[in-house]
Amino acid sequence: MLILLSPAKQLDFEPAPAPRVTEPKLIDRTRILSRTTRQLSAGKLKALMDLSDDLAHLNRERFQAFDPEAPGGQPAAFAFAGEVYRGLDARSLKPADLEWAQDRLRILSGLYVVLRPLDAIHPYRLEMGTRLKTRSGATLYDFWGDDIAKSLKRDLAAQAAPVVVNLASQEYAKAARLKSLGARVISADFKEEKDGRLRALMVFAKKARGMMARWIIENRIEDPGALTRFNADGYRYDASGSSPDRLLFTRPQPPKKG
Repeated sequence: MLILLSPAKQLDFEPAPAPRVTEPKLIDRTRILSRTTRQLSAGKLKALMDLSDDLAHLNRERFQAFDPEAPGGQPAAFAFAGEVYRGLDARSLKPADLEWAQDRLRILSGLYVVLRPLDAIHPYRLEMGTRLKTRSGATLYDFWGDDIAKSLKRDLAAQAAPVVVNLASQEYAKAARLKSLGARVISADFKEEKDGRLRALMVFAKKARGMMARWIIENRIEDPGALTRFNADGYRYDASGSSPDRLLFTRPQPPKKG
């Protein structure tokens, strides 16, 4: 069983202990893409990703200096720091958990395409939906083509159950071409209940995706039928709102902080 997550814009490169650091499997393709990103001006980056002037200049500097072999790379599961990764909380996972996840958790990326938790990355920002023109076409979807699907197919061949647990956003799941994998794909929705109504609140849903990934890792879940037992942070499986390949989890909406 493979778990898919999206990356995060927010990064954390504070040193963290990891059992080992590995090289991304598709790093050669990343090097090719970096030849294009290195040529982007701050103004172009600002327009492409709707960045502030400061962020545009910061990311231009990052692309100019980008070297995948340079020291200081951070394991991907530690480097991303958005809500999904607050839920995953990789820094508190045991080394044995991280090693188990290395074979089963995949983080999709606009620059590195497919990452394992311990794959080293350097600071960057490049959303998969960016309309970046390359020789392959007008977008990153064109550049990466079937790369993600082919990589996932290879990983699925080593799994006891050829199942994908899709916890990635639509932007990244689209790039994975999930229907082409020839495997069962199970997605999860997370909703909050308030005043008798269910609502999908993105800040909570993102964190819940990370929590579900962590729960699968810590409990060594291999049977897709066991996913309905997910119960972190008050979530419970809602059978009435679920289908076999789209699971709904609900909970009472937490009170506002402060």
